Amino acid sequence: MTFLLNIDVPDVETAMRFYTTAFDLKIGRRFGPDFVELLGWPAPVYLLAKKAGSIGAGGDLRRYDRHWTPVHADIVVDDVDKAVARAVNAGARLETPAQDTAYGKIAMLADPFGHGFCLLQFNRAGYDALLTP
Repeated sequence: MTFLLNIDVPDVETAMRFYTTAFDLKIGRRFGPDFVELLGWPAPVYLLAKKAGSIGAGGDLRRYDRHWTPVHADIVVDDVDKAVARAVNAGARLETPAQDTAYGKIAMLADPFGHGFCLLQFNRAGYDALLTP
């Protein structure tokens, strides 16, 4: 099995600029003007142009204002404060500034298309800090 991440966006060019600037992803392959592969994370990212109002999975209409979904990307970084600054400078919206947790630091943001994501800096224990003996 393998894993890849598909992100619907209203405009692939704008999304490419955001994701390459915010996360230093590189353009892999272009499958036409509305479909591009980005590389640099453990899984490839595919940006797919889909118009707002078009029908998505489950019959829901796509929208690109801020929306909630129970599935989101947690992007693990070495320095959450630097990563937040870089993402915000690229066009992300900071929703919850970096906070200390038992497992490290986490900040919550949204990309310019309304998709939420977290930037996560693990401490030495990582999620193991949440295990109870």
